[in-house]
Amino acid sequence: MTIGICRFELYLPTCQSLKDKRRLLKSLIARIQNKFNVSVSELEENDLRQKALVGVAVISNASTHANQMLSKIVEMIDRETEIVMMDYTLELL
Repeated sequence: MTIGICRFELYLPTCQSLKDKRRLLKSLIARIQNKFNVSVSELEENDLRQKALVGVAVISNASTHANQMLSKIVEMIDRETEIVMMDYTLELL
């Protein structure tokens, strides 16, 4: 069994309020969960309107499968127009 964890540091330049941030992150989290069936949550930076730290976790029977899923999620977030991915870390346990 392999557990894959990915942490994303995101910049949200279009968000002018925390309400805008919640709307944008809620939409992103729902799309990731629906497409990949993984666990996603905002981890830190809850009170900053243009910055977010989001975590994604996946459990798989093969490390290659977990790595592929997380890589596809990285690509998906990178293609977002309203979100800038500042950094990410990917870890397989």
